[in-house]
Amino acid sequence: MENGGGGGGKSDVPADANEHCPGTQSEDAGKADACAGCPNQQICATAPKGPDPDLVGIVERMATVKHKILVLSGKGGVGKSTFSAQLSFALAEMDCQVGLLDIDICGPSIPKMLGLEGQDIHQSNLGWSPVYVESNLGVMSIGFMLPNPDDAVIWRGPRKNGLIKQFLKDVDWGEIDYLVVDAPPGTSDEHISIVQYLQATGIDGAIIVTTPQQVSLIDVRKEINFCKKVGLPILGVVENMSGLRQSLSDFRFVKPGDAGETDATEWALNYIKERAPELLTMVACSEVFDSSKGGAEKMCNEMGAPFLGKVPMDPQLCKAAEEGRSCFVDQKCSASAPALKSIVKKLIKNQD
Repeated sequence: MENGGGGGGKSDVPADANEHCPGTQSEDAGKADACAGCPNQQICATAPKGPDPDLVGIVERMATVKHKILVLSGKGGVGKSTFSAQLSFALAEMDCQVGLLDIDICGPSIPKMLGLEGQDIHQSNLGWSPVYVESNLGVMSIGFMLPNPDDAVIWRGPRKNGLIKQFLKDVDWGEIDYLVVDAPPGTSDEHISIVQYLQATGIDGAIIVTTPQQVSLIDVRKEINFCKKVGLPILGVVENMSGLRQSLSDFRFVKPGDAGETDATEWALNYIKERAPELLTMVACSEVFDSSKGGAEKMCNEMGAPFLGKVPMDPQLCKAAEEGRSCFVDQKCSASAPALKSIVKKLIKNQD
């Protein structure tokens, strides 16, 4: 990541930096005259500089965590937090000791997706105690600290970074196999901080979640380039909402008319049951997003990133997330659960 233009061979100079870049760890980073107009100026100006005195505490705390996985997305609304939650459920179901850390400071949805709304954080002489879903699945989120779940978190970068550091340094996870970190979308202060703090502790890498259409993949390409710039290994890309798959019996049918729509679900299902009952055991498939240009798999081939697989859009998975439960405990998520389980197995196999 050296800048041959004028960075003097410094290893902390981004490849796209201006000439005479002072380096990301310099006190002048983002502030020097040479930084004017640089695409990294704002990030460098707000990122922590020099050796961090709290890094020793983070390294000591993370020493009891075997694997650290960061879950990223280039854009919001692609199902990243749903994936993080179900990944954690899946790992816990495999008898792993799992921690799920929510660093989406402004939009913490993990407490809802794990069925932990209204829970509080408790403190002991060992630090903050995670909130447990099961004995082998603990969760930490700023959502547990808000007096009102509707309160907006209006913080600047340094304060966000301070809380992330506190989560890593003060939460007593104990001996665990996996720490899944659910990050906010994009490439901002939180991402730079978590990577900087965890790299010293041996982070496994990042999973990037996207949807198939180009408007999402454009931002995922930036996310992949971010990982390459900061030296974060990419464990793989997951294409979420990869076409709608739903049992025909779960569909609602309407009859359009001049006065509006009339519900025809009961009539339609009875008609199918009488005339073609075998259809009720079938799953209907439909492309919701345009994937004609190859989707995430083609993008991964072009950018040299691993492709972990596709997860279909499954209304039952959405319902499981809304209700804060695992999609693996019953047969309701028949479209999405097998796809998610296949991705988790591939992920674990690649790490062995």
